[in-house]
Amino acid sequence: MADIRLRPLLFLGALSLAGCTGLPDQRLAQEAMARGDTATAERNYRQLADLGYADAQVGLADIQLETGDAEQRRQAEATYRKAAATSPRASARLGRLLASKPGASVAEQREAETLLRDAMAAGEQNTVLPLTLLYVQHPQTFPTVNAQQQVSQWRAEGQPQAELAQVLLYRAQGTYDQHLDEIERICKAALTVQDACYVELATVYQKRGQREHQQALIAQLQNAYQNGRVPPQRVDSVAQVLADPTLGTPDIETATALLEPIAPSYPAAWVSLARLLYDDPAPGNTEQMLEYLQRARDAGEPRAELLLGKLYYEGKVVPQDPAKAEEHLLKAAATEPSANYYLGQIYRRGYLGEVDPDEALDRLLSAARSGHASADFALAQLFSQGRGVQPDLINAYVFSQLAEQAGKPEAPAFSAQLAQQLSPTQRAEAQKRLQEERQFRGDSTMLRAASGEVLSVEPAASNTADLRP
Repeated sequence: MADIRLRPLLFLGALSLAGCTGLPDQRLAQEAMARGDTATAERNYRQLADLGYADAQVGLADIQLETGDAEQRRQAEATYRKAAATSPRASARLGRLLASKPGASVAEQREAETLLRDAMAAGEQNTVLPLTLLYVQHPQTFPTVNAQQQVSQWRAEGQPQAELAQVLLYRAQGTYDQHLDEIERICKAALTVQDACYVELATVYQKRGQREHQQALIAQLQNAYQNGRVPPQRVDSVAQVLADPTLGTPDIETATALLEPIAPSYPAAWVSLARLLYDDPAPGNTEQMLEYLQRARDAGEPRAELLLGKLYYEGKVVPQDPAKAEEHLLKAAATEPSANYYLGQIYRRGYLGEVDPDEALDRLLSAARSGHASADFALAQLFSQGRGVQPDLINAYVFSQLAEQAGKPEAPAFSAQLAQQLSPTQRAEAQKRLQEERQFRGDSTMLRAASGEVLSVEPAASNTADLRP
C-alpha cells in the first residue's frame, strides 16, 4: 500500500496529466479563456476550485464577475473570499470588487481598504486606483485620509498606477482641463502598460481639437487591438470619446469605423453603434439602428434591451408603447440602473393603465442609489405629489437635495419650494434622513456632481481600469 504521505504528490502528478485522464487542468482553463471558451474554462476552474486551489477559485470568480449578472456577482464575491485567506491576488480582486460595489456598506468600504492595502504590501500592483476611488468616493468613511496627499506619496514611491490615480483625482476635483499637458505626459509614458490611457489621450486631443494627434493615436489603438494587446471594450470607450459633443467636435465617422470591426465578437459595440444613430436622428437611421439593436439582443446584450425600452418609452423614433418598453426594460434591469429609472417612471405615471406606487418606489430608489440623478428628482416628485403613496414632504425634500447636489437643473427651485413648507422640526428630521441616505450611498452622488466622471474599476482585469464612467 502506498504511503499515505505520498498521496498528495501522486494526486498532483495526476493533475499534470489531465489532458490524458480528463481530470481538471488549470492550464487548459487558462488557454480556454484566452480563446474565449468560457464554458471549458469554467468547468476546469470549478473542479479545481472545489478542491481548494486558490488560483482556480480566482479564475472561477473572474468568470462569474464578467457575466454582469447580479447573482453571479454575489457568487464571485463569495468565491474570492474563499481564496483571500491564502492568496494576495484574491484579496486584491475582492478589494476591488467591494470598492466598486453599488451601495457598499461602511464596513465593506473599510474591508476593501484593508484588503487592497494588504495586497499592495504583498506585491499586487492593481491596488492604487481602487484605493484612490475609495478615498474620493467615500470621504466620510475615511475622514483622516487626504486623497491628494496619499496619491502624491504613492507617486513619490513609484507605485504602479499612481500616475493614473492623479488623473482620476483631476477628474474628481473638476480640474481635468487645467492639467491636459500633464495628463498627456502621464498617459504617453504609460500607454503600453495601461491601455486606459488610450481613452485619456483621446479625450485630451478631442478637447484640444488636435486631429492629427488623434488620427495617430487611433492608428496605434487599432494596431494594438489587432495584435491582442488592447481589449475591445477599450476600443469602444475611445469611440464614445470621439462621438461625445461635450468634448469637442464629434467624429462620428471615425467612431463608427472603430466600432464596426469589433462588434461581431464584442456585441456591446452593436449598442454603441445604435447609440451613435440615436444621437444623430437623420432620415433613414432608424432602420439601421434597430438592426444593430437586434444583433446585440441576439447576443444577449442587456444594454440593447435598455436602449430599445427607452425608444418605446419615449416614442420619438418608434411609436410609443409602454407595454413593449416595460418588456425590454425588465430584461435590462438586473444590470442597467437606468432601466429601473424608466420602469419607475412608467409605474409612477400610470402608463400601463394605473399607477403602481410600490413598484415605482422600488424601481426609482434602486436607480437613485446607483447614481441616477433623475431618479432622485422623480422620487422627490413622487413623495410631494402623493399619487398612490402617502405624501411625505421630508422625503421629498431629501431626494430633491440629492438631485440638486447631483446637478439636476430642475432640482434647486423645487428644493427651495419644498424647504419653505417645512417646519424647523421637519427640517432637522430632513437633515438627519439626508445624512443617513448619503452614508448609505457612500456619497457617490456628490462625487458625480463634483466631477461628472467616476473611475470604473474592473475587478477581473489587471490593467484595464478605465478612468471614465
